Amino acid sequence: MRPQAPTRAARSLQKCLFRPAKSTQFRTQPTRAFTAHPPTHHNPSPSTVDATEVSHFNALASSWWDPHGSSRLLHLMNPLRHTFITRCLSTSPPASHTLRILDVGCGGGIFAESAARLPTTRAVTAIDPSPGVLSIAEAHKRRDPALMAPGRLTYVNTSIEDLPLPAKPADAFDVVTLFEVLEHVHAPGPFLTHLLPHVKPGGWLVMSTIARTWTSWVVTNLVAEDVLGIVPKGTHEWGKYVNAGELRAWFGKQDGWGEVRVQGVVYVPGFGWREVRGSEEWGNYFLAVRRLG
Repeated sequence: MRPQAPTRAARSLQKCLFRPAKSTQFRTQPTRAFTAHPPTHHNPSPSTVDATEVSHFNALASSWWDPHGSSRLLHLMNPLRHTFITRCLSTSPPASHTLRILDVGCGGGIFAESAARLPTTRAVTAIDPSPGVLSIAEAHKRRDPALMAPGRLTYVNTSIEDLPLPAKPADAFDVVTLFEVLEHVHAPGPFLTHLLPHVKPGGWLVMSTIARTWTSWVVTNLVAEDVLGIVPKGTHEWGKYVNAGELRAWFGKQDGWGEVRVQGVVYVPGFGWREVRGSEEWGNYFLAVRRLG
């Protein structure tokens, strides 16, 4: 994302003050963001990737694996990602004994690497449109011989629109993950539409994102970026945040999808990320939805 102008925070605050905190509409293009139909064949499509977001994260690539650097909060969140996925799989497990995972918007590979090391994982494919970040991911992968086994962890510099569709549903992935990505794309509906065919029947789409509320603007934009500086300036744009209710409503209109699960999480300075029931209404949260078998 391009750096915010000095008056941007004030404009966001003004819009937030005159808008209900739990609105189910987007600040811009409220009727278009979640309108799309699943693709029926593979053709490169107009990208939902924001080029300024790619540039922003490329600039942060060198510090991706520094646990005290710009990606510190992602490192701290990673254990909760696995906990949430495990809970989903424990009650509605895919048919596969070992999992094929697609990590969309993988960045430097924090989740992808950790998933590839699990004994329950057969293969991880991790994609990202940022070449600078993926070069860091590839270099870090080579430090672990176990990750160099053929097919164990494969990085691909592509967007979801240009990833070839599976030949048949059974060839899709058991788990598709989308962590801290949805709030960085142009239009969440068309973007999610391209993900759906990559989840096999019985599999899970698991994501994390941020609710678009007054509280989330204060925490992520004002405090995290401007006051404490624990998140690089320009990382978040409040107008791109997505409420859990919006996602529930959108998935409710998609044929063959159900069993939505949501878990709110809160970052507590000095203690890390903690699950907080109900916090999905105003801040960060995980959401998973299962493709019906």
